[in-house]
Amino acid sequence: MLGRDVLDAAGDDAVGLAHADLDVTDAASVGRIVGEVRPDLVVNCAAWTDVDGAEEHEADALRVNGDGAGTLAAAAADAGAAVLYVSSDYVFDGTKGEPYVESDPTNPISAYGRTKLAGERATADANPRHYIVRTSWLFGVGGKNFVETMLRVGRERGEARVVDDQIGCPTYTGHLAQSLLSLARDGEFGIHHRAAQGQCSWFEFARMIFQKAHVDCRVEPCSTAEFPRPARRPAYSVLESERTTTAFGADGLIPTLPPWQHGLAAYLAEREVAV
Repeated sequence: MLGRDVLDAAGDDAVGLAHADLDVTDAASVGRIVGEVRPDLVVNCAAWTDVDGAEEHEADALRVNGDGAGTLAAAAADAGAAVLYVSSDYVFDGTKGEPYVESDPTNPISAYGRTKLAGERATADANPRHYIVRTSWLFGVGGKNFVETMLRVGRERGEARVVDDQIGCPTYTGHLAQSLLSLARDGEFGIHHRAAQGQCSWFEFARMIFQKAHVDCRVEPCSTAEFPRPARRPAYSVLESERTTTAFGADGLIPTLPPWQHGLAAYLAEREVAV
């Protein structure tokens, strides 16, 4: 999902490798292929993203999100390249009560969050020329996401119950991809937060999805306790940056993405063209 948009944003100079082309857990293959390509930058969009599945299969998730990230970062370093690792708001526990910035202490409460934090550390340890980019609640045309789930539920059932006590920043991968490449071009190495402006609950997000897509669906709020899942989610994982910010689309660095509502509108427009 994100990888496709990064390729689109990067243009002809980018080399994209799907899972079938390169398994990040295979150190020999990673070293060989990165060595052959000799990139200036490796953008690591490979991830175990099944948050609930990671609870039962944490070792498998760690091999991809943690060990694989370190392997890719080390291969990039050997090839003289920088590396960009895409991380998650789930490295935080959600108890701060206000937006998280880059210097806030991490404390993941799920297996997925622990493996993403392991990936941050493995990337930083393996390659001093690293960007670690935490983002939030991704949706894009290239993969499964909450927007598609809600549209399917709305059209098939005409009603939905959605949790209203988890707050985050729904982020469109088309906008994030542009920001990642701008960061790699002009930004400083280290940890960065890149998420859509604004915040909402999953319930508020769902309601806006149906409104913007013109789908007649009755949405009712419910609590996390009423909708139990194997993995715990942060109750409040809004991300902001304490680094210098500029407006999206301006020359140079783009740490501030458009509001999530703009991302949703862009996604729905792109989705219509894709269909």
